[in-house]
Amino acid sequence: MGKQYDHISEKHIDFIIRQQLFFVATGMSDGRINVSPKGLDSLRIINPNQVVWLNLTGSGNETATHLRDDGRMTLMFCAMEGEPKILRLYGQATSHLEDSEIWDAHIGRFPLLPGARQIILMDVDLVASSCGFGVPLFEYAGQRDALVEWAERKGDEGLREFREKRNKVSVDGKPTDLA
Repeated sequence: MGKQYDHISEKHIDFIIRQQLFFVATGMSDGRINVSPKGLDSLRIINPNQVVWLNLTGSGNETATHLRDDGRMTLMFCAMEGEPKILRLYGQATSHLEDSEIWDAHIGRFPLLPGARQIILMDVDLVASSCGFGVPLFEYAGQRDALVEWAERKGDEGLREFREKRNKVSVDGKPTDLA
């Protein structure tokens, strides 16, 4: 049976930091819902009701568009090893670009990852856990190097050009915070 909490507990934090993968879900009042898998060392828990996530350059930027619209975001963690469990964080989030106060306050929490484009700050108002009995077991083999290597090959100028071309509007044609 699922349980609900009004904050992220120490037990939840222990579970979250053991996961190598999490999912980000966002949507707007109209348009498509987006769910993206995330990895690397890109999430930090600031306090029992706040998390920060370092968003790296990718093929799209749906999250930023959706957060501009209404700010709702869900993060989901599920155990692929060990005891079965699913944990979701629900709340409101905002996207912050380089040289903003929020970026400057949080970027030092993360390793230097090429392609970093936004800091997503989420205020968590609900934490929900469920059994995860239907999640298959997988053995963790490691993080992929592809995104970091791609960003390193692009370099700063190449990443700016890529974002200009591919990250300024959502799949539904709505502007992102890079527009």
